[in-house]
Amino acid sequence: MLITKGLVIAGTQSGAGKTTIALGLVSALPRHGLRVAPFKVGPDFIDPGHHCVVTGQDSHNLDGWMLEKAYNQACFASHSAGADIAVVEGVMGLFDGFSGRSEAGSTAQMAKWLGLPVVLVVNAASMARSAAALVQGFERFDKDLTFAGVVFNNLGSPGHLTYLEQAMAAYVDMPVLGGFLRDEQLRMPERHLGLITAEDRPLPAGWMDVLSDHIETQLDLTGLLKKLPTVDPVRVDGHPSASMPHRGVRIGVARDRAFCFYYPDNLALLKSAGAKIIPFSPINDTRLPEKLDGLYFGGGYPELSAAALAKNKAMRDAILNCSRQGMSIYGECGGFMYLCRKLRDPEGRTHPMCGCFPFEAQMYPKLRTLGYREIQLNTDTPLGPKGSVLRGHEFHYSDLAASDHIPSIQTGYTVSARKGGDPRQEGYLMNQTLGSYIHLHFGSHPESAVAFVDLCKRTQHQRRTSHETPGN
Repeated sequence: MLITKGLVIAGTQSGAGKTTIALGLVSALPRHGLRVAPFKVGPDFIDPGHHCVVTGQDSHNLDGWMLEKAYNQACFASHSAGADIAVVEGVMGLFDGFSGRSEAGSTAQMAKWLGLPVVLVVNAASMARSAAALVQGFERFDKDLTFAGVVFNNLGSPGHLTYLEQAMAAYVDMPVLGGFLRDEQLRMPERHLGLITAEDRPLPAGWMDVLSDHIETQLDLTGLLKKLPTVDPVRVDGHPSASMPHRGVRIGVARDRAFCFYYPDNLALLKSAGAKIIPFSPINDTRLPEKLDGLYFGGGYPELSAAALAKNKAMRDAILNCSRQGMSIYGECGGFMYLCRKLRDPEGRTHPMCGCFPFEAQMYPKLRTLGYREIQLNTDTPLGPKGSVLRGHEFHYSDLAASDHIPSIQTGYTVSARKGGDPRQEGYLMNQTLGSYIHLHFGSHPESAVAFVDLCKRTQHQRRTSHETPGN
């Protein structure tokens, strides 16, 4: 079944309120009997996590740099099938992308790739008639972009909205869908490194109901739905599907409040390569699931659970034992930190971790690095043969202690930033354990998931006959 409607929620800039509006829409639309498919533009884990909690559906990332146009279109078509409406939350400002010269990587580019109209969110605090000039500029900037309307956020009073509507009627074609009064109750909770993750249950009881009520009373939802055209997603190959039967490969995936940053497509690609995903908790479980052939540790906030992770020595020892026995293990960012020897938390306390790598990960008060990354494998790794190229991003406040950069540790990645600069070596490799600070999207090179499952399968018999279920 094709979806019937779809839209992109975009802001004039970061902080305009698009996350709040997007969450309100995906919560309010089911009240009208509509099945919602949520998406997020850009390399983000936190907003999709909230989308998932509200809708009960995975929110899939779309990205104009990490992923090819065809992959984005296939992802959208696959995961919007059977829904009544797709809600795509944008990134940064509508036209913000990789440079000032082109639309590459922008929310506007993604809206055009998917054939969706844009709902523009404007932070109208301290703005009057000038808001119409701002919206007029957005309306005229790209003639190939379609707008469904504008929503004004952070209004001072109902009269403020009336003033803005008058200015818009005189100078702008884009319809005003409504406005949201300034309300501290609706501010998204924040803490360490930004918004609280969905795993920490950040939203107070009844918060979503209040937000949904605001959407229905302050936004012309019925009018918006009528204005949205029917969407026929572009059907192209290139997205994970059940392309292989289960091959008897069991991959343990760490899932708890410390490890919650995974692109859903990464797990889908592993499944499509024939693996069964077995979730477990390094915080709460004292032993690994039985008969695993591989382990995957995603990102998250292990520093906030460092004491609990350190206390679970049985789990740490089991993981180290698996690594030493040659199990295929992949850890990124927070997962990589857990696989290190020690973790120094924000208060300066040191906690023992798994010890698969002889490093100490240390938290810092300021951001250490942020940006897109392209990697080329300079040797065979669990993610594929030498020469394979994948894309991802980095965002972390921790780094390896300077004394721990040991030359004898093999590196598997040659890393290049999107903006250029000298390549560097990363992606640490010991036995068949691969760790890095880079969050890779397997959709940038789907063969990487196949390579990981293939390696698990090749080493399965050897490890199971010599050590029945390593680490257990």
